[in-house]
Amino acid sequence: MANVPKPNELVIDHRPPATGWMDTPVEFRPGTWCYAAKPKNLEAVGLPNPREWSPIDDDWKLPDNWKQIVLEGLRERLEKYRSLRIFMDICVRCGACSDKCHFFIGSGDPKNMPVLRAELLRSVYRRNFTTAGKILGKIAGGRELTMSVFKEWFYYFFQCTECRRCSLFCPYGIDTAEITIIGRELLNLLGCNIDWIAGPVANCYHNGNHLGIQPHAFKDMIEFFVDEIEAVTGVRVEPTFNRKGAEILFITPSGDVFADPGTYTLMGYLMLFHEIGLDYTWSTYASEGGNFGLFTSHEMMKRLNAKMYAEARRLGVKWILGGECGHMWRVINQYMDTMNGPADFLEVPKSPITGTVFDNAKSTKMTHIVEFTADLIKHGKLKLDPSRNDNHVVTYHDSCNPARGMGFFEEPRYVLKNVCNHFYEMPPNTIREQTFCCGSGSGLNTDEFMEMRMRGGLPRANAVRHVHEQHGVNMLSCICAIDRAVLTASMNYWVPGVEVSGVHELVGNALVMEGEMERTTDLRGEPLPGMEDSDDEDL
Repeated sequence: MANVPKPNELVIDHRPPATGWMDTPVEFRPGTWCYAAKPKNLEAVGLPNPREWSPIDDDWKLPDNWKQIVLEGLRERLEKYRSLRIFMDICVRCGACSDKCHFFIGSGDPKNMPVLRAELLRSVYRRNFTTAGKILGKIAGGRELTMSVFKEWFYYFFQCTECRRCSLFCPYGIDTAEITIIGRELLNLLGCNIDWIAGPVANCYHNGNHLGIQPHAFKDMIEFFVDEIEAVTGVRVEPTFNRKGAEILFITPSGDVFADPGTYTLMGYLMLFHEIGLDYTWSTYASEGGNFGLFTSHEMMKRLNAKMYAEARRLGVKWILGGECGHMWRVINQYMDTMNGPADFLEVPKSPITGTVFDNAKSTKMTHIVEFTADLIKHGKLKLDPSRNDNHVVTYHDSCNPARGMGFFEEPRYVLKNVCNHFYEMPPNTIREQTFCCGSGSGLNTDEFMEMRMRGGLPRANAVRHVHEQHGVNMLSCICAIDRAVLTASMNYWVPGVEVSGVHELVGNALVMEGEMERTTDLRGEPLPGMEDSDDEDL
């Protein structure tokens, strides 16, 4: 992991450089770039030009006709995606997006302004695909595609988390995240990806999850949490795997299975399903809801999304229930129908407990776990004791993909307010549609990128610091596996004393299960409020 300056040593300089942006070369400084994709991971999914290389090398080992490949790739995408050509043509560089990007706020680098990051691609478009650019060149804002420009693309398109906050403020509705997706697709034409994306994509393609965990190990991990739940509650839950004929297929990101604090969220899922008697099964083959294809290309996104529906068909379930994930839900909500859908072989999701029909999932046949749980609470189907979470003063982080990508705002808050007695919102301009990114999404949550992660996490951390100081908030809850992982590091860096949880961890704490023993600890094994001395008494 690259050395990261302490918070009080992190210099943020918003003064523009002495040279113009076209004449300011990129500097690959430790902590601000990610390791190159390993050849075995590119080969696994059929991506071109697999080789050993590093972004700090002078020679990136590109084919002789690399420029032709990139320009032809751009031409194909301009013809295929009408939105891309519109985005290339209509930006007036007003700067409304400039101070909305967490990476620009945290770094001060002008090329991290969304308008200028897009201009890195737009300038090549102007030079090669517009009459003015072909004739006037730089005067018309065009520039040649050189190796220096290509390296800029790699550096800055992997300093964008595709969070889409900038698009919210654009008067023309330009979606800079889509420009980043196209930029990364063009980089992939030459095998220029980062390994923290290419590795999970390859693992998911071959083994069903980002970590490459084999089916038996996946099953063993979930059964480990069955033991943990029994130790806390005295109740033995009984998940099933690959069971044909189950009513519901449940899919969640692998981060919930293999990484704290997501594991406590998974325990909450298991407890909830047991308590309501849900007829569901896990798949050890589609054992990943997350989709790193979103950070690679449209084609890879489509490939990885397909496995969930293939498994739903194989098992003969009626519909799919999805866990707390970010990019899984953005792909489902924004891209599923045009890529792999509609899923006409499944039924419109209907809660077997309340009878509620989730018409919003009429096409995708997949319902969000928080929406499902909110419906249970609304209909009085759960017995909850929110005082079990009284040691937590909670705020909620709107994860970018479910929030801006789905409009998913009220259901998580409704659940939290029913399982917690102490809940406070962060400032209005930092939540819901205007939420700040965690700072490490879009496949950038890797250790060698830690300085930029902390810089990008600053705006979110400032909002958390506000409620921490004003209301004593000590728990930041969210519904994204990447957020749970990266916000833990960000809080430790910027706001020590604030922990991170999933929503269903807090549901599990508050859930009163039939036949449970007296509970003295929460799912983390920490004493429940009022039970702090119980261990001493046992001794």
